[in-house]
Amino acid sequence: MQITVDLDLCESHGSCVFAAPEIFSFDDDYLLYEATPDDRLRADAEKAAASCPVRAITVAAP
Repeated sequence: MQITVDLDLCESHGSCVFAAPEIFSFDDDYLLYEATPDDRLRADAEKAAASCPVRAITVAAP
């Protein structure tokens, strides 16, 4: 799985961090994320993408 975050769109709401803390986190005010997490986290990644109010997260097959 490949995760992409458009950091120009991201407004740091943090909903992705709550939905998938194994994938997303904050370092100060910057979003950090695992771009190629294990496929077992797909449901969490999709939940995080769906929860993003500005739709900055894309989840795709590798």
